[in-house]
Amino acid sequence: MKRQQKGFTLVEIAIVLVIIGLLLGGVLKGQELINSAKVKNFAADFRNIPLYIYSYQDKYKAIPGDDANAAAHVGAGATQIPVAADGAGNGVLNGDWWDGAANLASSEPVAFWEHVRRANLAAGPQTIAADSDLPVNADGGRIGIETGSRSSGSQYINDLAGTYLVCSRGILGKFVKQLDAHMDDGNPFTGSMRATRGQPTTRGNAAECLVAGTPAACATAVDDAQPYTVCMTF
Repeated sequence: MKRQQKGFTLVEIAIVLVIIGLLLGGVLKGQELINSAKVKNFAADFRNIPLYIYSYQDKYKAIPGDDANAAAHVGAGATQIPVAADGAGNGVLNGDWWDGAANLASSEPVAFWEHVRRANLAAGPQTIAADSDLPVNADGGRIGIETGSRSSGSQYINDLAGTYLVCSRGILGKFVKQLDAHMDDGNPFTGSMRATRGQPTTRGNAAECLVAGTPAACATAVDDAQPYTVCMTF
C-alpha cells in the first residue's frame, strides 16, 4: 500500500509568505531608520559648529581658534597662535580645515577645536595631541572649519564661498543626497551646501550634480556608493 505524501497547503504557504513579507518589511524599515538617524547626525554637525562660533564670540568677543587672548579666556594651557605667525585676532581662521594635530601651533582651524572645548561649548579632549583628538562625523570622517571668504580659485570647492566653511568627509553619496535635501536645495552642485568626490586635501575641487548634466555645467553625478566631502558655508 502506497503512502500518500502530503505537501503544504495553499493556506500554509500563504501564511509563510506573509511572515517573510513582514520580516523583510521590518528589516527595510529598520535600515531606513538607521539611515535617517545617520543623516540627522551629519546635519547636527553642520548646525552645531556655527553655534560654537556665535557662543564663543558672545562670551569672549573673539573667534575660537583666532583668539589672541585664549589663555586668559579659556585657561593657561590653551594654544594661542602667534599674531606674527598667522594673524591671530584678525577675525580670520587661517589654515586648512583638514589640518592635523601636528599643525596645532600654527593652524587656527585646529586651535578652534581646543578653544571651543575649553570653553565647554563642544565635547572632546581639551588637549589635541593626535589626529584622534580631532572631531569626526557619524561615519568616522574628519570634520573641520576654515575661513570661507577666499579668492576665486583658492576655494575648497569652486564657487562655494562664505564667511566660514564647514566640511565633513567620508560621507556616502546616498547620504549626500539626503543631507543636501534636508539642509539646502537638494542639489549638491548648487546652494550653500555642496559635495566633491573623495577626500581631497587640495583646492579648486569640482562639485557633483544630483543627476549628471543637471545643471548643464555639471558633468558627473553623485554615486550612492562612493565617499564624498560635503561642505557648507555660513
